[in-house]
Amino acid sequence: MTKRYFGTDGIRGKVGEFPITPDFILKLGWASGRVFTREFNREGGCQVIIGKDTRVSGYMFESALEAGLVAAGVNVKLLGPMPTPAVALMTRKQNAEAGIVISASHNPYYDNGIKFFGADGSKLSDEIEHAIEAELELPLTTVQSRRIGKVVRVEDAAGRYIEFCKSTVPEGFSLRGLRIAVDCANGATYHIAPNVLRELGAEVIAMGVQPDGFNINEGVGSTDMAALSAFVREQKADIGIAYDGDGDRVLMTDARGEILDGDELVYIIAMHRLATGHSDAGVVGTQMSNLGLEIALREAGLQFARAKVGDRYVKALMETNGWHVGGESSGHIICSNVTTTGDGIIASLQVLMALQAAQGNLDALRAGLTMYPQTMINVPVGGRVDLANYPALDKAVASIEQRLGTQGRVLLRPSGTEPKVRVMVEGKCQHQVRQLCEELVSEVARILA
Repeated sequence: MTKRYFGTDGIRGKVGEFPITPDFILKLGWASGRVFTREFNREGGCQVIIGKDTRVSGYMFESALEAGLVAAGVNVKLLGPMPTPAVALMTRKQNAEAGIVISASHNPYYDNGIKFFGADGSKLSDEIEHAIEAELELPLTTVQSRRIGKVVRVEDAAGRYIEFCKSTVPEGFSLRGLRIAVDCANGATYHIAPNVLRELGAEVIAMGVQPDGFNINEGVGSTDMAALSAFVREQKADIGIAYDGDGDRVLMTDARGEILDGDELVYIIAMHRLATGHSDAGVVGTQMSNLGLEIALREAGLQFARAKVGDRYVKALMETNGWHVGGESSGHIICSNVTTTGDGIIASLQVLMALQAAQGNLDALRAGLTMYPQTMINVPVGGRVDLANYPALDKAVASIEQRLGTQGRVLLRPSGTEPKVRVMVEGKCQHQVRQLCEELVSEVARILA
């Protein structure tokens, strides 16, 4: 059954445009509170954790969610600005029934959204999301006054999460002697990531750590790496680390400012685990993962499986296969034996552990990986589209695939978070890949017009 509001990563859109409006978010808080109360029915009342990133509309939606939840009889704990994975962690640590994050992740400040976690710190199941959407169709009511929920603010949530992050590396692990440039995207990691790295001994030079409610992801962070690349070279850093606005993605650079995407970071983590005897049989990627990653892992004796795009699908396939490492090119990386969801800080620490073992030689860590040239272009559309309703697209894709032969791939998919269709072409020749992708984009735009 198709969901009306939930996409691959919660509900997201432009602030002030339905459904990202105060009245809808109030109703969403109430509807989710009703579902959580019914599902868990815990004596003493249901409890939900709320965190947010740094965008200005977070204050408005925090209040709206809070009002809706307490009207449904749910007790609320507010964390304030915190990375998305920190909310997942605190949901488990606080023994709450659910966690909610107010964030549009890597989007600009004028967008916002709502993400949910279950009691185990994982994304909600499709069944729970369907149940919440069903409640949204009902009139909003308020529980009896004696059952209205209470609200408290969790003190030192940031400190607790910092300690957790440090606990994921071995006793005695030190970053002393390493000069690290960190870009926090003026987002939710601004008061977390630099402190984690400093407390582990690194010399940290930070950018993107002055959020004002409007500058989140603006020319900084993992979706715009040019600033960090330049910063790394200017500051003569050994390595650069960039997070996105809500801290569930990470990309990195070497000392030259050259970018390592999520596929390269997954490779480094997987190969380090293989070298230290802590590897599973395989790794999970997505339809967007570079063909070079698949080839390199298989040459190393590891299996590779592709999930649909979205960290919830990566996590589900990891669980099915019994594997503990998975990720996306965008930098969503899950190390499920460490934490329950994609976590930029945790993933960066996993890479830094590999770097320490390689005595700081980042080039050696990725020597076995040859990335295939890949071009992706977004085609704006009017709303959600079902590509299966456009048979002409199959013909256009087949024509490009025929010209690539066995040395490449083509992928068309609607974005789960934006009104766009993503067109990706991959192959051995950069010039050919770019040319074919642009040709296909023109055809897709014409067909969907």
